Amino acid sequence: MEAKKAIFAGGCFWCTQSEFDGVNGVLSAVSGYTGGWAETANYPAVCTGQTGHIEAVEITYDKALVGYEALLAIYWRHIDPTDPSGQFADRGSQYEAVIFYFDEEQKSQAEASKLALAKSGRFIKPLVTRIAPALPFYPAEENHQGYHCTNPGHYQRYREGSGRQPFIRAHWPNESK
Repeated sequence: MEAKKAIFAGGCFWCTQSEFDGVNGVLSAVSGYTGGWAETANYPAVCTGQTGHIEAVEITYDKALVGYEALLAIYWRHIDPTDPSGQFADRGSQYEAVIFYFDEEQKSQAEASKLALAKSGRFIKPLVTRIAPALPFYPAEENHQGYHCTNPGHYQRYREGSGRQPFIRAHWPNESK
């Protein structure tokens, strides 16, 4: 087994984590914070938008079972890559969509997948999702881990009410998790 890491920011980390939980080859998906200048991060501080951190998910995966390109495909199907100001109901830099890469291979695969999506014509507006080097990752508090499992009713209402699920249905009508 060759365990690798990936970090994706796609707005609310509850929603990003839920997309990767249960994917064959994903060993863990941890909600947390990355990209900021503060030496530590926690939910109250990050929510202010004053730490520079972004809500993100760190994925550990078995490269023999699931490739980075497959993870990118999952990622693109659950965000709005045209929104520079956050994701859905979550507004501000702490909810920006970013692909954080660990090496040049991940960087080139992320850039290629973004270009392919842009050329697909699926979105009218330009894709603004950033691709940036991975920075220190801070796991979120325990109550945020696996939120879609521990609070399924609230999570589903949030996912629908935030606009994420309607957006996915509109832009990816024939796709499933």
